[in-house]
Amino acid sequence: MTDTDHPPRVSDILAGIAAEEHATVSVSDVTHAFGDRAFGALMFVFAAPLALPMPPGVSAVLGAPLLFITVQWMVGRKTLWLPGVIANRTMSRSDYVALMGKLTPYLSWLERRLRRRITFLYGPVIDRLTGLVCVILATIVFLPIPFGNMIPSFAIAAFALGLAERDGLAALIGWLASFISVVVLALLWKAILVGAIAFFGVLGDNIHWIAARLG
Repeated sequence: MTDTDHPPRVSDILAGIAAEEHATVSVSDVTHAFGDRAFGALMFVFAAPLALPMPPGVSAVLGAPLLFITVQWMVGRKTLWLPGVIANRTMSRSDYVALMGKLTPYLSWLERRLRRRITFLYGPVIDRLTGLVCVILATIVFLPIPFGNMIPSFAIAAFALGLAERDGLAALIGWLASFISVVVLALLWKAILVGAIAFFGVLGDNIHWIAARLG
């Protein structure tokens, strides 16, 4: 395969978005830039920052679209669809550039080591199984568990890069990180239970409020 046959690297596309002369960057801008690679790219964009120490509340902001994307991957959608509330979410270009400045050195280092290999780990059946695991991990990321979302986020980021580059080794790293997440979170099951009860309690209250308003 020649260099011209190889699709652009994720980091190159993200850098291209940063170079555009617009005041803000929206999720739909990133989706359109990646085309049929949007699943892996957006999963990485939303998951990778959460693999680093972040202020409280960031996991809820990034975890919601991450959960939405992984569900679509699990059910086997060929193209990514995002509702307007997510697709139209924007950040200032300066914030986007600052975020890319933190991620790009790590991403570039990883990309130099990524290549197409062990591709049997990608296919209709395995993709759905991996998608299911990512949905579970994304749900854990979304829950307010102190320090409980870093390893699951790393696992999703590994799956995402592997999906974007069709690198089965990255997928194996994702599976290993998922296993470690299960072990670690098993030790934190009480915190998970409390977080899940709080989350679904708030969700139930919101559903009742919406139902009352519609009624």
